[in-house]
Amino acid sequence: MKKEASARIKINKLLEESGWRFESDSNGLLNIELEPGVILSEMGDDFENVSKGYIDFLLLDVDGRPLVVVEAKKESIDPLSAKEQARNYARNVNARFVILSNGNLHYFWDTKHGNPDTISRFPTQDSITQYEKYTPNPQELGNTNVDENYIVESQMPSYANDPDFQDESKRQDFLRNNNLKQMRPYQIASIKALQSAALENKNRFLFEMATGTGKTLTSSAVIKLFLKSGNARRVLFLVDRLELEDQAHKAFKQYLGKDYTTVIYKDSPDSWRNAQIVVSTIQTFMSGDRYKKEFSPTDFELVISDEAHRSIGGNSRAVFEYFVGYKLGLTATPKDYLRGFDGEGADTQREFERRQLLDTYKTFGCEPSKPTFSYDLLSGVKDGFLINPVVVDARTEITTGLLSTDGYAVHSTTVEGETINEVFNERHYEKKFFNEETNIAMCKAFLDNGFYDPIAKKYGVDLFGKSIIFCVSQKHASRVTNILNKLAFEKWPQQYNESDFAVQVTSLVASAQQMTINFSNNMLNGKVKRPQGYDSSKTRVAVTVGMMTTGYDCQDILNLALMRPVFSPSEFVQMKGRGTRKYRFEYTDYNNQETVVELKEHFKFFDFFATCEYFENEFKYDEKIKLPKIQKITEVDATTGQPTTDSSQGEFVDENGVKIFKGPIDLATQDDITSVKESHVGQEGMRIDREGFRRAVEEDILTNETLKSMWNNGDVAGAEDYTKTNIFDKPNHFLNLQGIRKAFNVDRRITVREFLQVAFGQKDGFESKDELLESEWNKFTEINPVDQEHYAPVKSFFKAYIVDPQVREIIDTKQLAQLHFCPSFDFEEYEQLNGFKAMVPTYIKDYVSLNTFMN
Repeated sequence: MKKEASARIKINKLLEESGWRFESDSNGLLNIELEPGVILSEMGDDFENVSKGYIDFLLLDVDGRPLVVVEAKKESIDPLSAKEQARNYARNVNARFVILSNGNLHYFWDTKHGNPDTISRFPTQDSITQYEKYTPNPQELGNTNVDENYIVESQMPSYANDPDFQDESKRQDFLRNNNLKQMRPYQIASIKALQSAALENKNRFLFEMATGTGKTLTSSAVIKLFLKSGNARRVLFLVDRLELEDQAHKAFKQYLGKDYTTVIYKDSPDSWRNAQIVVSTIQTFMSGDRYKKEFSPTDFELVISDEAHRSIGGNSRAVFEYFVGYKLGLTATPKDYLRGFDGEGADTQREFERRQLLDTYKTFGCEPSKPTFSYDLLSGVKDGFLINPVVVDARTEITTGLLSTDGYAVHSTTVEGETINEVFNERHYEKKFFNEETNIAMCKAFLDNGFYDPIAKKYGVDLFGKSIIFCVSQKHASRVTNILNKLAFEKWPQQYNESDFAVQVTSLVASAQQMTINFSNNMLNGKVKRPQGYDSSKTRVAVTVGMMTTGYDCQDILNLALMRPVFSPSEFVQMKGRGTRKYRFEYTDYNNQETVVELKEHFKFFDFFATCEYFENEFKYDEKIKLPKIQKITEVDATTGQPTTDSSQGEFVDENGVKIFKGPIDLATQDDITSVKESHVGQEGMRIDREGFRRAVEEDILTNETLKSMWNNGDVAGAEDYTKTNIFDKPNHFLNLQGIRKAFNVDRRITVREFLQVAFGQKDGFESKDELLESEWNKFTEINPVDQEHYAPVKSFFKAYIVDPQVREIIDTKQLAQLHFCPSFDFEEYEQLNGFKAMVPTYIKDYVSLNTFMN
């Protein structure tokens, strides 16, 4: 009886909190009607067993018309069990909406469209009345044509009739001069993937797109599609940084401003309902539970979460899940917490549930590691939309020691006279270990080896390229900023005398958010003086910790630097992604009115702690992702070990009582750069970029039942044809043999059959060119034994004929004298072949596929 009464009280309170009234009062007429014949004051506690049956709350609109049926169950009953009963009741009274609740768990259900959605607050009368006008049409959503000019037609409806657009030779200049944005092929493919999912009645989607691939432009197309097709009346775009809020607001106004109104919520708290697109940080919605107090669950039909891997963690998830309707997640680095989880170990069920809550794919209704659409950095580089870095691996004597197996041993005496004997590794840098000389050495190497602005360089001006440096802490960022400004003044005394070459942009700095925007817009501390009139920021380096890692768009970045170790692959990808965008540097010389254009084709990625090497060689990509540790930290008295709040005397211990090192050790040890090594990252990308593609390869094959059946039943030719037709070059992952080669580091061409053999476990991996050559040689010698005297020259001839087109042409055309000038096989070796001169070419032509050995 107590549980029944408790449920009723909770439901009554939820209704009243959302403005529903059991009785008429000064706010208006009653708008809650109980089941006919039931009087609230006479009902008592047992509303499950009153004479008229279950107590149904019928919510009315302003005209007294049935609007929502609330089906109430006691706390011990799952409210979903009353779904069909509530549907019948709603049909009888001609109400479209149903709320199912047991006082603790609540569902909102639009009986005309979709399934019940979990809600944490009941919708208001006004919100549900407005929502009633919403009539989603998945067919219209799925069948709308989206092409490259889908956004352009919103920006300039008359674009197609303009002669400069019709003239292909002038089209790109026309688009650029009018700031019009055409969609790229992969962006169109992402929309089509969403449309296909919507036609399958899915309402959650996940786009996994590399940094710099235009997620905001893609979002604009999605928003337009939903609004124009009537599948949304209002869209909420959630970000997790203030600079991203401003960035998105400006982009939506630029792309969709002529068709739809966009507002930032905190700037329009009283008028946001008049807009079709509302942009906000998730923190604004969380502050004081504003999302519950000021919004109804039915206020937005589409919620888009930028950097979705961050928006579903902690309390942020409550905001995201609060609203019913369609959900789209955008991310470059999703969290796949279910990958590798085998269900073994202590407390398995609890861990599984926590993994499901944190897993990005699960949240957006996708299978593990299979988003609605994916487009990675490798594809972006291959297609010419993104660029890979020039990695500058620079190490000092101390950082080299920190990176070594044994670590860096310290024997020193502090100012206080304390003797220190300890060994540090790279994970201790700046948190337990600090050295000013190391920071100076890194800053010098950065300035001595960084890229300079290409336009200024043409005019003889030493203008350091715009850069971002990532530090360990705010204190570290402050030190690095100070060092850079001193070095810049020494290096360019005429240009920098106000400490504005480098600026600290961290959360404790006043106006830091605006600084990030100004830096992107080339307005931080004014413009450069030379070249005169050049649109570039006087501040050249932004020194940060974590503010500019995720989603920050500053396309003219030429240098990035990691002055800290990084051990998180997603964090590393995000940091590296700040430089991968292409950029067109442009300047009009006012003396002769000549316009100079330089294209950004590379950026430098300074790595002072072998982070690239770590992710290339050491990081275990196949390991099960560890759940974030929930750890209780206690401050205790250094002498007694008892909890204390006196920070001057205290130290920190973890939940096991193990001391946590409180602060850095300052050592004035001389430290210089000992090595600087540059390496261009080619189209094959870094291993961290290839790993996502590798998993996609395995999953697209191993989970395809049709293909598995063909292969297991021996229909190899059929499996090859099916792979070519139904798997390769499809929008999901754009798999192809070239991409597979790069993902698996194969130095030769591969066949579809080889790939399937590896995927289905018949081969451990792809043989390298040398391994395959050796294998073919062994086959040859089994059929044609070679005596010891001729073994070396015959083997050399065999391999050279396969891999060297010059050797094949010389032998086949019988121009043997050319062997005197052939580096891979010479005439003297040829003379030693004896009877194998004709045998080797004949065998190879009959039994060896030369195409397999080509690069």
